[in-house]
This record gives sequence, structure tokens and C-alpha cells, in this order.
Amino acid sequence: MLTIKRLDIEDANAVIAAARSKAREIGVAMCIAVTDESGNLIAFERMDGAKITSINLAIDKSYTATGIQKSTQALGEVNQPGMPAHGIASALGGSMVAVAGGVPVLSGSDVVGGIGVSSGSPAQDHEVAVAGAAAFNVTTV
Repeated sequence: MLTIKRLDIEDANAVIAAARSKAREIGVAMCIAVTDESGNLIAFERMDGAKITSINLAIDKSYTATGIQKSTQALGEVNQPGMPAHGIASALGGSMVAVAGGVPVLSGSDVVGGIGVSSGSPAQDHEVAVAGAAAFNVTTV
């Protein structure tokens, strides 16, 4: 039998609240998604003014970060031509996202969920995602 650690709805809401606060601080309305340890959506928020095209991107960034257990920014670095993960973004029906803005949420060394953020630049998305994950009082990869 396995004992599985995962974010619950209260955790997800705290992660979103912290991400929303950072997004407001930098002045960019964001779509923010939180998934559980299996990459399934727990909670989502589209801030007023966030891009509609960013809805699925935020969800997929969270899914990707949870699945690879690293940031989507790290995936983007190894997804360049000639690199070992080049072309991975087309995997899983296009759900893999190799653009910054997704980070896993950790409890110790266990991935307990993920956060994905979209609507700003990749650097802004990553900054907001990291701030959201930090609300869980954990480290990000």
C-alpha cells in the first residue's frame, strides 16, 4: 500500500492567493492553475484581464511541472535543437509545455502538486509561480 502526499483544496487556494498577490505586485493579470501530485487540476483562477489563451497554458504548465518534477523553465532549456529533450513539447497531445511558468510544489523531496502561471512574459510567469509555490513553505526546482 502506498501513502501519497498531495495538496488539498485549502493548500491550492493558499498557493493561488500568494501567486495572485505577486501578480498584482508586478502589475500583470494572470491565469493560475494548481494540480495535485498526479497532475490533475485542483484549483484555477483567471484574474480579471488575464489572457484567455493563457487558461490552458497555465493548466498545462502545472501538469508538466508536476509530471517532470522540475520547472517548465528547466524543460525549456533542454528542449532546444540538439538538446536531449528537443521536441518533447509535442508529447502527450501537446500538453507538455517547455515555457517558463510551471513549478512543482514540494514537501521535503516529495512532489505534492504543481503550479502553472500564464499571461505575462516567461520570466514574469516563472516569478509568480515561484511565489505561489513558496506559500506552501517549500522549495522549488
